[in-house]
Amino acid sequence: MRTSIVASSLLALTQAFYIPGFSYKTYRDGDTVPLLVNKVYSDYSELQYAFTELPFVCPPTGRARAGRLASGTSISLNLGEVLRGDRIVVSDYELVMGVDEEARYLCSRTIDLNDIHKAKELIRDGYVAEWIVDNLPGATSFQTTDKTRKYYAAGFKLGDETTSGASGPTEYLLNNHVTLVVRYRNAPGKDGDKGKKVIVGFEVFPRSITADGRNESGLLPYIEGDHKPLVLAPQANSTNSTGAETESTTLTIPYTYSVYWREDDRLEWQNRWDMYFAAQDDSANVHWLAIVNSLVICGLLTVGLSVVITRTIRSDISGHKDTGMRTRSPRKSASPRREKSDLLGPTADLDAESLEIDEDNAEDVAAWKLLHGDVFRAPAYGGLLAPLVGSGMQLLYMAFGLLVLGTLGVLNPSFRGGYVSVGVGLFVFAGVFSGYFSARLYKTFGGQMWQKNVIITAGLVPGLLFATIFILNLFVWIQASSTALPFGTLIALVMLWLFVQLPLVYAGSWFGFERMGAYTQPIRPNAIPRQIPEQHWFIKSVRRYLLAGLVPFMVIFVELMFAVKSLWVDKTTYYYAFGFTGIVSALLAVTVVEAALVSTYLLLCSENYHWWWHSFAIGGSSAIWVYGYLVYCYFAKLHISGFLSSTLFFVYGFLACAVYTLLTGTMGFLAAYMFSTTAAIAAKGAQVSLSLVDLVQYGFHQY
Repeated sequence: MRTSIVASSLLALTQAFYIPGFSYKTYRDGDTVPLLVNKVYSDYSELQYAFTELPFVCPPTGRARAGRLASGTSISLNLGEVLRGDRIVVSDYELVMGVDEEARYLCSRTIDLNDIHKAKELIRDGYVAEWIVDNLPGATSFQTTDKTRKYYAAGFKLGDETTSGASGPTEYLLNNHVTLVVRYRNAPGKDGDKGKKVIVGFEVFPRSITADGRNESGLLPYIEGDHKPLVLAPQANSTNSTGAETESTTLTIPYTYSVYWREDDRLEWQNRWDMYFAAQDDSANVHWLAIVNSLVICGLLTVGLSVVITRTIRSDISGHKDTGMRTRSPRKSASPRREKSDLLGPTADLDAESLEIDEDNAEDVAAWKLLHGDVFRAPAYGGLLAPLVGSGMQLLYMAFGLLVLGTLGVLNPSFRGGYVSVGVGLFVFAGVFSGYFSARLYKTFGGQMWQKNVIITAGLVPGLLFATIFILNLFVWIQASSTALPFGTLIALVMLWLFVQLPLVYAGSWFGFERMGAYTQPIRPNAIPRQIPEQHWFIKSVRRYLLAGLVPFMVIFVELMFAVKSLWVDKTTYYYAFGFTGIVSALLAVTVVEAALVSTYLLLCSENYHWWWHSFAIGGSSAIWVYGYLVYCYFAKLHISGFLSSTLFFVYGFLACAVYTLLTGTMGFLAAYMFSTTAAIAAKGAQVSLSLVDLVQYGFHQY
C-alpha cells in the first residue's frame, strides 16, 4: 500500500513537471487558453518595447483569467528571457478551447498627437508584435511560390505604410483587429482517448478597420469583407460648446478580435515548431555543401601539418642520432645518453651547454633547434596571458556544454531563453576550471601573487561584458526599451559573480597554484636570451594574422551567415541547427589548432622564441574576419537605422568577437604549447631514445 502511494506521488510530480519541448499541455473543450503578449521588435532597430507599455494599445484591466492569473500579471522569466528583452504579460484576450468568436470587442483607446507620432514611428520601422499561446509565438502564415507548402514567420505587423498616388502624402494604417486561428489535434496516448487536445499552431491575421459605423458595443455589423482602414491621424474637426469648430488633436482607436479553432491532424505536436524553421530546412543542402567545403580546407591544412611533423621533426630526430653530437664533459665514465625517465620527469632540465654540435654538422640543424634554451622563457605580460587563457578555458567548457545539450535536444525553441540561461550557468560554474588553468600557468610564468591573479581571472570576461552593457543601458533606458536590463537584474548578475563565480575561481586557483604547482618544462631557459635575427615579412607584419585567420573563417562562413540572418534579420533568436553547428565547430577547432601549429613552427624556424602571445593571437585572428563580415552585413544585408541601434549592433558584435577570440585563442595557445614542448625535447633530446609517440605523450602528460 505504501509503495503504491509513493509511486502515485512520483507519477503526479512527473506529470506536473513541465519540460519545454518534451512535455505537452492538454486542454478540454471549454477550457480557457491564456493569450500572453510579449514585445514588439524590428529588423530596422535594435530597440525592443514591451507590448503592454505601448501608448496606443489597450491597457490590461486586471480581470481574472484561467490559472488564477489576472490580466496584466507579469509572467516569471528566466535570465535568458530577460536578456533577450522579453516582457511577457497575461492579456485580456479570451480564448476558449473549441469556441469560435466571429467578432469580439476588446477596448477603445484615445491617444494624443505624441502617441500618434509614436505609432507612426513604429510602423515606419517595420515593428512586429509577439504574442504567445501555449508557448507558441503568434505567426504570420505564408505559402511557398508553388503553393505546395505553408510556413510561419514569428510575429505580426503593427500596421502598414501606404502612399496615395505617385506623389501623395504617406499614410500610416494601424492594425486594430486581429483574427486568431488556433490549430489543435487530439493529445497523444491515453489523453487523446479522454478527449484532451493539444495546440499545434497559432496564426494571427491583422487588419486595419475604420472606427466609423460601429454600434454601442464597439462592433461593426459585419467583420468580414472590405472596410476602410484606420488611418493614424487626428479625428475630423469638432464643434465646442459655443458652436465654433476646433481642430481635434486626439484619435480614438477601437480594438476587436476574432477567434477560430481548427483541427489539424497533419502536424504532430513534437513537430509543431517545424513550421517556423521551414527556411532552415530548405537550406540543409547548403549546410552540407558548406561542411564538405570545410572538410576540404581542413584536410589540406592537415596534409600540410602532417608534412611538417612527419618529414621535418621526425627526420630531424633520426638525423641527430647519426651526427657527431657528443657531450662536453671530459669524464669518460659518463654515459652520453640520459635515461628517458630523467628527461620526462619533473627534474628534466637540459640546459644550453649540456650538448655540443660539431661545426661540420651545424648547417644540418634546423633553425628552430637552436632555440631550445629560450623556448620556455616566460613571456612579457604573462600576468595577463594567464587570465586570458584561463577565461578561454572557461568559455570552452561552456561552449562544449551548450553544443552537447543543443544536439541532445535539451535546448530547443520551446525552452525560451534557455540557450542564454544555460550558457550563463555553465560559464559561472566553469569558473573552477578557469581558476585552475590560470593559476598553474601564472605560476609557470614565475608569478607569486596568485590572489591578484584570481581577481583578474574572475573579473576579466564578466567585467568587460558588465561594464559595456551597463554603459549602453544608460542610453537604452532613456528610450524606455525592453532591451535595457532592469536594475534588479544587474544587481542579481553582480551577486551571481560575487557569491558564486568568484569563490569557484578562488577554489580552482588555490588547487592549481598550491597543490598542483607550475607546469613542468622539459628545458631550463638560458641565463642570457638569444638574439632574434631579422624576421620574414609574414612573421613581423599584421598580414600574418589576416592570413592565418582567413582559413578558420572560411570554415565557419556559411554557419555564420545563417546565424547573422537568424539573429538580426529574422529576429528569431532561436537558431537551432545544432547538428550542423556541432560539426562546423569541430572542424573550426581542428583548423585553429592546425593553423596555430604551422604558424608556431614557422616562427621557431625564424629563430623567434616569442611564441606565447603569437599562438594566442593566431588562434583568435579569425575574429578579425568575423567582425569584418558583421560590418559588411550592416551595410549590405541589414536594415538597421538610427545612431543608438547602430551603436548597439557594433558594440555587441565586438563583444561577441572578443569572446570568440578568447575561445579560439586559447585553443591555439594550448596546441602551440604542446607542440613547443615536444619540439624542444626533440631538439635537445636527440641522444635519448625517444619516439615521436613518447613526445606526444609527454605533451598530453602536462595536462
